[in-house]
Amino acid sequence: MQIERITLNPAVMGGKPCIRGLRVTVSTVLGLLASGKSRERILQAYPYLEPEDLDAALAYAAWRLEERDEPLVVA
Repeated sequence: MQIERITLNPAVMGGKPCIRGLRVTVSTVLGLLASGKSRERILQAYPYLEPEDLDAALAYAAWRLEERDEPLVVA
């Protein structure tokens, strides 16, 4: 997994997860992908990103969702 490409720094973007310390948040990348933007278009809009960065954003999001604690619902 490429989660090492995701950085958390309180001095960058308010501590939100970012791509390689850049001022591009994981949520920005995920939002673009979710809205239907192609990987190619995202990489054109953010030329300092690499294809592996997009993979890392997806992997990070999947990992975070796995780590969420869900309350036990008793019916």
